[in-house]
Amino acid sequence: MEFQPVADLHCHTVASTHAYSTVGELAQAAASQGLSAVACTDHGPAAQDAPHIWHFTNLHVLPSHLSGVRVLKGIEANVLEGGRLDIDDELAGQLEVVVASMHGGIMPEGDEERTTAAWLAIAENPHVDIIGHSGQPRFAFDYERVIPAFGRGGKAVEINEASFTVRSASIPRCRRIAELCKKYRVRVVLNSDSHCAAQVGRLSQGMRLLEELDFPQELIVNSAPDRLAAFFRERAIEL
Repeated sequence: MEFQPVADLHCHTVASTHAYSTVGELAQAAASQGLSAVACTDHGPAAQDAPHIWHFTNLHVLPSHLSGVRVLKGIEANVLEGGRLDIDDELAGQLEVVVASMHGGIMPEGDEERTTAAWLAIAENPHVDIIGHSGQPRFAFDYERVIPAFGRGGKAVEINEASFTVRSASIPRCRRIAELCKKYRVRVVLNSDSHCAAQVGRLSQGMRLLEELDFPQELIVNSAPDRLAAFFRERAIEL
């Protein structure tokens, strides 16, 4: 699989207090990796280390480009029981990227039926763009049922680079999710989930997984400029 990813759409800044880089540093790192876009997606308000809600409502003050890189203003919103997000629709509609993820201590764990129901609701949420690190064993769900629903909802399912290290128990399920995305022709996106600028755009393990599966490049959102632009055009966002 020969391609150079063109964007990293799940990155954290110092606004998430267990991350260590500024917006400018993320943009510089993205430029050094040859990326055309980077998304700042700090944790939503239900997380312990989340920034004040004003962080998200004030993202409009950021320039559209830094270091020649398109800076997308976003959030890693927390999925709550029932498939609600920890932000309201008004704020979600103002942001350029909404990653929806499940985190311990926020979403109930170990109940496949409840997790499945939550993801099915997220699949229908028009404000959600990306499904974040969904391979966690503690949040197992009915993959055969939910993955096609993500596709029908226009979501991109994340192949999260950090899962290969900090969530290694997720790897078999990440593979299964990628296999089903291929089967049902659901788009995926390779993201670093970086908490430090040095991680931005470093997506080798996710790329290796997709290569092993002979995953179609046309289904990888950030595999080419035209695919990235088309994904955001669907969301009325210009790059």
